[in-house]
Amino acid sequence: MTLTIWVDGWQMQCCGEDFASGDLVSWSLVEADPEDYVDIVGEERAAEIDFHEEHHGQEEQEPTSLEVLSIAEVHCRYAVPPGATDKVHCPVPGTAVLLPVDRATGWAEGRPDVDFAGYLVTARRVTDPSEDT
Repeated sequence: MTLTIWVDGWQMQCCGEDFASGDLVSWSLVEADPEDYVDIVGEERAAEIDFHEEHHGQEEQEPTSLEVLSIAEVHCRYAVPPGATDKVHCPVPGTAVLLPVDRATGWAEGRPDVDFAGYLVTARRVTDPSEDT
């Protein structure tokens, strides 16, 4: 069974480790609420997100061993929503650009009119070899 995992760009930049398709990783996963990602990736893609990878959670999570199957950079436009008074930039719905990549470093090449937001990663759980003994 495959999982779709959201990896925030800012978390990768802060304290994440580079990863590539085919790599085995050990991540702390938190169940995702698809509504949190609708404005970034659209409703259809958001519904696919099972978990998000977390470095700064309040609760200690047991790491999950995964094999990375595919990676897509996610870029979108950010703007102050119409009528907002706090001037906070938010993702603009319908502006997502997904680019398949082989490696994730937390730093993505700039794209016209959109900013890097994070990664959508497809992975599968793997059994820790030490659990078999």
